[in-house]
Amino acid sequence: MKNFSSILITIFAFMFWTFRLITTILYTIGVDFMAMPIDITMEVPLLFITFICICYIIKRKLLPTIIYLISHFLYYGLYLYQSLTVNTLTLNNYMDLFFAIIGISIPLATFFDILLDKNRKSHPVDKQTDWFYKNKNYDRKIDERADRNQYRTLDK
Repeated sequence: MKNFSSILITIFAFMFWTFRLITTILYTIGVDFMAMPIDITMEVPLLFITFICICYIIKRKLLPTIIYLISHFLYYGLYLYQSLTVNTLTLNNYMDLFFAIIGISIPLATFFDILLDKNRKSHPVDKQTDWFYKNKNYDRKIDERADRNQYRTLDK
């Protein structure tokens, strides 16, 4: 994850996850907040799935990104479709609609970011540490130098 855009997308995903976590906690204890969970029984498993997927997205894995995208499309996409087909919307519905659009756009941006990342496929390992850990020639040079050290001793 060397691109600044990848770092920003991951930070936004984590911030949105934190916001949804706070929203869910406040909803369960009965505090009125600016947004409410769409479906509390699906919100809690979605929070767990999202957290696990974000941890693997940091490692640039494609399968968790697809799971992250599909789960958010199923959760927020259905609500977005239902909201757009209804003619009357209240202020709370507009807020939920706004957060549903964010909930779809972040996984979509993450998916395209990882899909179009050239370094993920061409360099699956980190070059900054490979020269040390996976370089047998470096180990041989160190061993050969160590064997040829002939220090003179002062024999009187």
